[in-house]
Amino acid sequence: MAVESPNVTSIIVEASEYPDLVRKYQVSGVPKTIVNGRVEILGARPEEDFVRTAIGAADAPDPAS
Repeated sequence: MAVESPNVTSIIVEASEYPDLVRKYQVSGVPKTIVNGRVEILGARPEEDFVRTAIGAADAPDPAS
């Protein structure tokens, strides 16, 4: 998604090199995608499902608000 849209940014983290992030985001499997710091997508998903979930997460209201 980040390749296709300038509105999307992404980072890739090697879990074994960042144990603090593994604990913070409770990584139990890979790939694990965090959208806007609150919605998690665990595992490989078909592209259409992944995009639908990610877009829905981006549109969801922030529960802290």
